Amino acid sequence: MTHFYGKTKICYGEDALANIEDLPAKQAFIVTDPFMVKIGFADRVKSHLDRAGIPHRTFDAVEPDPSLETVMKGAKLFMQDHADLIIALGGGSPIDAAKAIGHFGHKASENPVKPMLVAIPTTSGTGSEVTAISVVTDKVNEVKIPLNDDDLIPDMAILDARFTRSLPPHVTAATGMDVLTHAIEAYTSRQANAFTSIYALHAIKCVFEFLPRAYANGDDMEARTQMLLASCMAGMAFNNSGLGITHGVAHSLGGIFHVPHGLANASMLSHAIRFNIFDAGIRYQEIAQALGLAATKVEEGTESLIQAIRDMNDSMGIPNRIRDLKIDESVFREQMDTMASNVLEDICTGGNPRQPSHGDVKLLLEEAW
Repeated sequence: MTHFYGKTKICYGEDALANIEDLPAKQAFIVTDPFMVKIGFADRVKSHLDRAGIPHRTFDAVEPDPSLETVMKGAKLFMQDHADLIIALGGGSPIDAAKAIGHFGHKASENPVKPMLVAIPTTSGTGSEVTAISVVTDKVNEVKIPLNDDDLIPDMAILDARFTRSLPPHVTAATGMDVLTHAIEAYTSRQANAFTSIYALHAIKCVFEFLPRAYANGDDMEARTQMLLASCMAGMAFNNSGLGITHGVAHSLGGIFHVPHGLANASMLSHAIRFNIFDAGIRYQEIAQALGLAATKVEEGTESLIQAIRDMNDSMGIPNRIRDLKIDESVFREQMDTMASNVLEDICTGGNPRQPSHGDVKLLLEEAW
């Protein structure tokens, strides 16, 4: 059976934040990071809560790649407040943390009513504002833990591109390539369908058109808006279709070597495409054709897509190989077996068009090095 599920109410545009004032909440719990507080973004959310007369607490201890320890601290405070509204403000890390806090807090409480979750992304990258996935890091065992549960899907996503305007170019680049990876892997996933393909292909075209503009000029609000919408659409696609081996490898690179997620995806994407060509070549050709690239044959279309991705990485200073991610080669080779095992166990790898063996993953890692 094929299905497409989307429960998130999406509000976008300059007045979207005002929707907070209409939420039927008695106590709000804001999950964010110190930077969002420092630059005043958290105050904008608080202002709307204050206007609506909704009491609130701000938990701003979320770090990049949120740890299990941080999530547990947040869940404890959330339960103490008996909050019925969680507002996630920030990039993928605060949104993932908020999802996990609400999930674990609700499971541990005696309240049968699940708290409402509102996500306000400040980067155009993860699509986490519409997905059932949250990734937390077990820093003791150096592994990323993807959670996947429909209860993690936010009830509302508020998309306001003004929140993304302060992103520096290198973050715009890495998060934008994360969007592209989500969209391409959703389009070629084993579980892709007619609906996911529409969202994924639109997101792919948006990234190629608007990411270079957003990178070159952070004040280009049309580019910022289109990238935010592309991120959301790619999220809607992969939430239904799943992802692929690029993400499986990226999670392992992040867990062991602490490589930022978007950067890991960007560096691996072209290698994963070549790895999958036998099983997904026609889909890669379709993408290349949609982008106006040379694609008269499957092989030509795939190579055109690979080159276009590498060219875009080069134009934004993103490496196309793992060796350029400041990873020590000897340590990388020592960890290859562990990485291959992690990739095979990763929930994202299950959607990959080519089902790999342990040896296949090691060969991919070797070729990507």
